[in-house]
Amino acid sequence: GENSFLITPSTMAWLPLLIVSSSFMGSFSQFLLNQPTSVSGSLGGTIRISCTTSSGTIGSGDSSWYQQKPGNPPKLLIYGDSSRPSGIPARVSGSVENSRTSAVLSISSLEAEDEGDYYCLSYASGGK
Repeated sequence: GENSFLITPSTMAWLPLLIVSSSFMGSFSQFLLNQPTSVSGSLGGTIRISCTTSSGTIGSGDSSWYQQKPGNPPKLLIYGDSSRPSGIPARVSGSVENSRTSAVLSISSLEAEDEGDYYCLSYASGGK
């Protein structure tokens, strides 16, 4: 409808993110993070954007979320899985779910200013 708008989590060239994490042996394991191409919501509503590892699990406190608008650098929304920097409203929240294989960003009471590109950054371990 007229009050709907589009959230685009992964339109930039650097997504899907390639995550490299070192193992105890000093070798490297590679993980892909998969995000939906777009998520739409209505003003006043709620959206959830998930970011799921291709293998392995997300380390404790190792996921963060960024919002980017055209012409601006990315803005940190969530760090340490669920912590918000100063100035980020409580309607923005982060969590890690599905046995620590998915990082999730939730935004409630959607406003027009929430439209933009959203990126997750996570470190995963234990995969092949």
